[in-house]
Amino acid sequence: MLSEYRNEISELKQKNAHFAKIFERHNELDQKAKDADEGRLHLSDTELEQLKKEKLLLKDEALMMILKYKKDQEG
Repeated sequence: MLSEYRNEISELKQKNAHFAKIFERHNELDQKAKDADEGRLHLSDTELEQLKKEKLLLKDEALMMILKYKKDQEG
């Protein structure tokens, strides 16, 4: 997720517990989605859709936190 912000992600995970929690939850959902896509986890279409929506919301929240952090570091 957001590999172009690798340094910022590393710093935020250490400095911000909420960001670390969001990042961890996103990774959990990402793994579940992969497992479902590859047949290792059985989810209904509705469950998979909900999982992917939650994952996207977490990614959006994380990106907003990263961009704010970057701006704060520059300013």
